[in-house]
Amino acid sequence: MPTYQYACTDCDHAFEQVQSFTEDSLTTCPQCEGRLRKVFNAVGVVFKGSGFYRTDNRSTASTGTSSPAGSSTGPSTGSPAASSSSSAGSSEGSAA
Repeated sequence: MPTYQYACTDCDHAFEQVQSFTEDSLTTCPQCEGRLRKVFNAVGVVFKGSGFYRTDNRSTASTGTSSPAGSSTGPSTGSPAASSSSSAGSSEGSAA
């Protein structure tokens, strides 16, 4: 069950309450019977690096992420790039 943070708008009393998703939010302060508000904080999760986009999971992206300096020379001299350039040349020739 999630833990929610509340703060009173009248007496500034702050506390946490464990509640299920189906329970209603608390509305009155347990100390002064004032009005409560939920406190929302920034989430402590930060996603950095590769692997968070759909294109990052492709086979060509995985070889590029293993060695950033070698990736620029690796695929350009390899057979996949050579075959793509020859197919690109044939498509340009048929289009012109």
